[in-house]
Amino acid sequence: MTISSALNAGVAGLAANASRLSTISDNIANSATYGYKRAYTEFDSLVIGSGNAGGGRYVAGGVTVTSQRLVSERGALTSSTNATDIAIRGRGMLPVTLSSAIVNDNGTLPMRLSTTGSFRPDDEGYLRSAAGLVLMGWPADSDGSIPTFSRDTSVGLEPIQINANQISGAPTTKISLAANLPATSTEDTSAGDPEELSIEYFDNLGKSARISVNFTPNVPAVGAVATNEWTLTLTDSATAGGTVVGQYTLQFDDSRTSGGTLLNVATVTGPTYDPATGIIPLTVAGGPIDFNIGEYGSPDGLTQLSDAFVPSSINKNGSPAGNMQSVEVDENGYVIALFDTGITRTIYQVPLVDVPNPNGLTAMDQQTYAIAPDSGSFFLWDAGDGPTGDIVAFAREESTTDVAAELTSLIQTQRAYSSNAKVIQTVDEMLQETTNIKR
Repeated sequence: MTISSALNAGVAGLAANASRLSTISDNIANSATYGYKRAYTEFDSLVIGSGNAGGGRYVAGGVTVTSQRLVSERGALTSSTNATDIAIRGRGMLPVTLSSAIVNDNGTLPMRLSTTGSFRPDDEGYLRSAAGLVLMGWPADSDGSIPTFSRDTSVGLEPIQINANQISGAPTTKISLAANLPATSTEDTSAGDPEELSIEYFDNLGKSARISVNFTPNVPAVGAVATNEWTLTLTDSATAGGTVVGQYTLQFDDSRTSGGTLLNVATVTGPTYDPATGIIPLTVAGGPIDFNIGEYGSPDGLTQLSDAFVPSSINKNGSPAGNMQSVEVDENGYVIALFDTGITRTIYQVPLVDVPNPNGLTAMDQQTYAIAPDSGSFFLWDAGDGPTGDIVAFAREESTTDVAAELTSLIQTQRAYSSNAKVIQTVDEMLQETTNIKR
């Protein structure tokens, strides 16, 4: 009984080390595979029974083997030249699906998980890897905002599809004007010449129009003190001949503490100035525009100082119609389209998938994984939120295989296998001696 148990233990040792050799060979073969997670084999003793302990008999139980893929380990990140090569810095995984499932179009898209990928638009615009994996995300609304989606289901995730021929424009909704008006123009010796400038804006169709801004000083009578007062006239060029959309009387402070800042804005025609925000809500032909001239007492909007007219800054949003040039993925997972006019637009958001036990995921082909009972249920996080890390563009995750460590394990496995084979050979010789007793 003890001799045969030794034989069985030797056979179990051969099988266990053969399994370990398989994981080592797989790890070494994938040492240059991006996103590969190394497999690990662990041995555990198997105790069958000790027989008659008082008689000193021992029954060999042998060894059992378990193998696991260490999905939770992270490889080093390496840079690339493709904007849609992405990796994750920290916890979390990318949701992907199979291009074959998109072609079949049967209404179901299996969600797979990956920690890195090199995605490029295919002939239909899908962000697809060379292995046939398509990146998934939540689609944005027309204004670039992401609707609210359920976080515990893949319903709502769509294959990311890029329309390379897309033309887009953005209407101007905000204009901020900062300018200095010459204080000398409101003195009795002034010629009363107006100060003018023109500000371009874009309507809802991406067409260009202009708001003409005219500052006319209120010149006092000879011998009178300076008025520090101007008439602001805003004219919209989108209509024939131009339409006055607002006229205001501007009064500037001449006190020692707040000299040169706005003191009062009185409405002559048009919408009322809001002193809390510094905004005049203009209505032009291209739509409403918040025209910001600064708050009372603020040096950041209109001022009246010295003797020079200086338009210091004009900030506005909006852009003319432009063609899409490229797409990028930012650290929070937003897929952003870049246009040749300089504008950007959010078109998708890629969430990060997290599970309680990443090592319990089921390993699939192309370094992807599927949700399994051992992994626990998944949750979709915004990148950089909760326990998840952020997304790194222009980067790939390298294999977690340490070739030097694997080669060392290979030597150990080879020696252990040879030793177990020697045990079997020894048991065979002992059984042969037992057989020879009868002769």
